[in-house]
Amino acid sequence: MSEKQLQKQSADRVLTNQVHREFVVAKKKETKNVRLVQAAILLLFFALWELAARLKWIDVLLFSYPTKVFKLLWDKLLDGSLLPHVGVTVVETIIGFALGTLFGTALAVVIWWSPFLSRVLDPYIVVLNSMPKVALGPLFIVGLGPGLLSIIATTLSITVIITTLVVYGSFKEVDHNYVKIVTLFGGSQRKIFLKAILPASFPAIVSTLKVNVGLAWVGVIVGEFLVSQIGLGYLIIYGFQVFNFTLVISTLFVIAIVATVMYQVVSYLEKRLTKHR
Repeated sequence: MSEKQLQKQSADRVLTNQVHREFVVAKKKETKNVRLVQAAILLLFFALWELAARLKWIDVLLFSYPTKVFKLLWDKLLDGSLLPHVGVTVVETIIGFALGTLFGTALAVVIWWSPFLSRVLDPYIVVLNSMPKVALGPLFIVGLGPGLLSIIATTLSITVIITTLVVYGSFKEVDHNYVKIVTLFGGSQRKIFLKAILPASFPAIVSTLKVNVGLAWVGVIVGEFLVSQIGLGYLIIYGFQVFNFTLVISTLFVIAIVATVMYQVVSYLEKRLTKHR
């Protein structure tokens, strides 16, 4: 290779590295600006909420105001009465999230594996998906008792069906050419699934994790509304019963924070799994 060619390659590498550095700097700047705007919107919301309460634009009995909400949360943190409720709800949510994702994905695999079974179960899945899950709560309470099992069952009634529909839909949308290639090489149905269907559907399966975070929270809170004597859902019901709407809003605020943390953890896992993949 001539000296001019070596110089040209070196110049190209320098240019490529410079462009990459500029791109990284621009992305970091954009991310920083996004975070600043998000923080500004949140602070503006709390400021307007506080101002509206102070000027009597809203009914403080119903809507409370930020300083009162934060004071209540701080007092409950100091006396240790908040963390047990948070802990119970988080554990229930993690269990419902994990089991819902596992069972839903497994059911989607079974349905894909047997086209006959898919046709048989299709109307039942549609009916179960359209059925209001709260209506199943009393049945779970009677059958499983007023405890953890009925709350987990309520959560699974929401997460399993949605996971099954999403994952099975991703299985069906896989490019048929992938299946044909494995088939031409004599691959069995197991090989087709492992070599074509599962790899192509991996992003959809991982993305389902983020969907299930929200669904698991909905199922757990609904279950706690019905049967629990501890947990964030219980605090909301108790707050309504005693007309302590500051407690209700404070609990919703805690749910928003914890659910956001769980969502960010799942998003991080999604990035890691996708990158590893």
